[in-house]
Amino acid sequence: MQIRAARAAQKRAARAIAARGLAHPLTRILLAAAATAAAQAWEAGHRVTDIHPAHHARTERNHGG
Repeated sequence: MQIRAARAAQKRAARAIAARGLAHPLTRILLAAAATAAAQAWEAGHRVTDIHPAHHARTERNHGG
């Protein structure tokens, strides 16, 4: 459950950055929420790579390699 929440929080923060910029108060709140969700996932024993898969895995998935 923590991984799903961390991924969702990260995506919301990224969308806010793209739409409003890094300095916007809502963006900062969403970034803080994403950091908290990631920390909770870490504390639950998940690795960073569980939230952020390796770049080569994304490349293979996107390009059929």
